[in-house]
Amino acid sequence: MPAESSLWLVLIASLPTEDPAARMRMLRTLESLGAAVMREGAYLLPDNAACRQGLAALAEYIAKGGGSAQVLQATPSTDAQQKHFRSLFDRTARYEELIKVIDSLKVGYGIADPSAISRVLNKQRRDFEAISALDFFPNPVQERARAALAAAEASVHKLLFPAATHAADKTGSQYLRCTWVTRHPLWADRLASAWLIRRFVDPEGRVQWLDRVQAAPAGAVGFAFDGAHFNNSASQVSFEVLLARFGLADNAALGKIGAIVHFLETREAPVPEAAGVQTLLQGASRRATNDDEMLAEAEKTFDLLYEAYFEAPRA
Repeated sequence: MPAESSLWLVLIASLPTEDPAARMRMLRTLESLGAAVMREGAYLLPDNAACRQGLAALAEYIAKGGGSAQVLQATPSTDAQQKHFRSLFDRTARYEELIKVIDSLKVGYGIADPSAISRVLNKQRRDFEAISALDFFPNPVQERARAALAAAEASVHKLLFPAATHAADKTGSQYLRCTWVTRHPLWADRLASAWLIRRFVDPEGRVQWLDRVQAAPAGAVGFAFDGAHFNNSASQVSFEVLLARFGLADNAALGKIGAIVHFLETREAPVPEAAGVQTLLQGASRRATNDDEMLAEAEKTFDLLYEAYFEAPRA
């Protein structure tokens, strides 16, 4: 999210002291925007469209709660002041810490369970995306972190899928950095399959949602619809087919998620947890304003399920 100019936005805000909940919400909102604290009640952001919109909405919320808020545009008077402002948004240390964690995982290659390493990398991927989303002034360290993460994911991908079962289609091409497509409507099997692909198969892949009659882009890999590369079989939903095809069927945690998805799609073999997952996906559907938001919300559910079901291998 690069800044659009050298201008800055300053929020000057105060809230009624008897409303700690409102204050907490204000601070959390500022944190989600990536704001820097100048002093108590004064918060700084680069002047760009997203920040202007976010601060305007926050100022309105503060005013409705009986507080006061002004959003001011500021121009540094000296180069030193401009440099200081930019330093408040330097994400270098966070990227370097992330790189350190990724590098530390290398000692487990070939020793630890690769699915356990993959789980840690999934978290690092989410952390990287969160840092990058609020990195207003990207520098080479961001690219170093991106490259380190991609290299680690590729290495773990090879460990997850050894040569005998490494995913390849009939032409022998590997399923890496692909465009993956499925169709509307989005529900359990398609959402779970998209999560599985992004977490365990092709972390740098892109998921695209097609209308019922929309043609798939050339070279795209389809899943969970008639004619797709990976689709339901007579006894399995697409999620389970993907588990088998990518050598993940022995992962007990993924198997439990597969049983839930199978029930939600077919209503066969009831699973107690399925009702709760269905409720969460319904909530995600109501909250999301587009397909990508729907997937992001659903991924949270499947991430938590995996964390709950996963058991580290015993030494």
